[in-house]
Amino acid sequence: MSEDILVRNSSPTLAGIKTGSLFSCPFVSTRQMRMCVGEWNRSLSGKGIRVVSLRYSEGRSLVYVFRPRLLARDLAEPEAAALLKQRGYDAAMPRACLSRLKRRINAGNGFPHEIGLFLGYPPADVDGFIRDSRGYQYSGIWKVYGNVAKTKALFAQYKECTQALCEKLNSGCPITELAAAEE
Repeated sequence: MSEDILVRNSSPTLAGIKTGSLFSCPFVSTRQMRMCVGEWNRSLSGKGIRVVSLRYSEGRSLVYVFRPRLLARDLAEPEAAALLKQRGYDAAMPRACLSRLKRRINAGNGFPHEIGLFLGYPPADVDGFIRDSRGYQYSGIWKVYGNVAKTKALFAQYKECTQALCEKLNSGCPITELAAAEE
């Protein structure tokens, strides 16, 4: 599997400016998916990045790329921890939270909206979407219920980052050099 799909869909996470990224990726089989995810993990583990498949169905995998240290920080934020607790998560245990998220995704009862917390979305925006999915102030990478100006600037930063990393990849730069080391 080409590194292009990984870079195109998770550049801000690779660069260390976003906690996590999520994308759907085609695979011929679960074996191919496991091999690809394993290779991505071997390439990126030294940078503090993990790649997991949250679900595999009908030739596609829902791939989650994340920085465990940033995830632990984000989930421990009081507003995020409270939202997670309401949904049966223990924010003090990020690995267990990820396992619970994976189970919820695979249960087929709709998409768990708390996933935004695993992607680095502001808790106010995640809570706003859960309470009223249509009452947002701005729509970009996610629906914004809080600070629109700050979030628009963040969206622009993510777009710039994606363009820059894709250009570097296309120029022959290996993914191990594209990904920022964990601070």
